[in-house]
Amino acid sequence: MEQPIAGFHLDEASHWVAELACGHFQHVRHHPPWVERPWVITKAGRTSMLGQRLNCKKCDAGAPPDHL
Repeated sequence: MEQPIAGFHLDEASHWVAELACGHFQHVRHHPPWVERPWVITKAGRTSMLGQRLNCKKCDAGAPPDHL
């Protein structure tokens, strides 16, 4: 299920994590061989992605919201 990005935070390994409107978190790494996402490197890039939708597999699975 696609959900809009509501914010971002860094995890304990200093990787960027998208906070989705549904309450789930999803990594948005820019470290190939994962998906190459140069926008995640800068604050302006992350801000430009607010409201964009990501596929949330946790919603599809009926998982409870994530917590910091």
